[in-house]
Amino acid sequence: MSDPPANLRDVDGVPALTFASAARSLGTAARAAGLEVPAFRSPPRIPGSDRSIRRFPGGAVVAVRVRGRSLAPVLEDMVEGVLVANRVRGEARPRLRLALLAAALGDALPAPVPNPVPGPPSDPAPTLTPPTRVAERHTQAA
Repeated sequence: MSDPPANLRDVDGVPALTFASAARSLGTAARAAGLEVPAFRSPPRIPGSDRSIRRFPGGAVVAVRVRGRSLAPVLEDMVEGVLVANRVRGEARPRLRLALLAAALGDALPAPVPNPVPGPPSDPAPTLTPPTRVAERHTQAA
C-alpha cells in the first residue's frame, strides 16, 4: 500500500484548526443526512483511548485523540463517533460512513478516477452553479 498524501500525514498530530474545520464539515454533512450532530473535543478523558463518546440528554460528545496521530485515523474516529452517537445500523451505515468521510476530508479527498467504460458518465455534471449549490445546502441544513 502506498503512503498517504502529504496533507493526510502529520508526525506531531492533527492541528487544532484542521480538527475544527473537519468537525464543521462533518456537522454540516450529518445535518444534511438527517443525523444529530455531536459535539467534538480532544483529548478523550479515558487515558490511552483514541475515541470516546459521552451521552447527555441534549446530545452526545465525541472525544478524539489528535496528538501523535495522522489525519486519516482521526477523521475515521470522528465519523464513527457520529454514527455511534446516532445509533446508525444496517444497510445505511456503510453509505453514511462514506458520505460523512468524504465531507470530512474535503480538499484532502483524492481526485476521482475517470470512468473507464465508454458511454454516459456515471455522475452527471451539476446543473447548479457552485454558489447556488452552497446556498441550497445551507437551506437544507437549516
